[in-house]
Amino acid sequence: MIKKNIISIYTFYRDGFRGMTIGRTLWVLILIKLFLMFFVLKLFFFPSFLKGKDQMEKQEYVGSELIERADRNLED
Repeated sequence: MIKKNIISIYTFYRDGFRGMTIGRTLWVLILIKLFLMFFVLKLFFFPSFLKGKDQMEKQEYVGSELIERADRNLED
């Protein structure tokens, strides 16, 4: 029963995407935009603070950041 429902949902979306004309162009634009948002912006605006550190250093860094941020929130 569940397998039949999953197959029917899959065929519904498959046929719908096959029949699209303008929709394909819009999906390409959406995928390009997502790529830019998640890949390019991550490279330039979100540096990796934990790169090159071993497991123990990562644990200490994350623990100290959590404690410092909690202390700052309590003071505000």
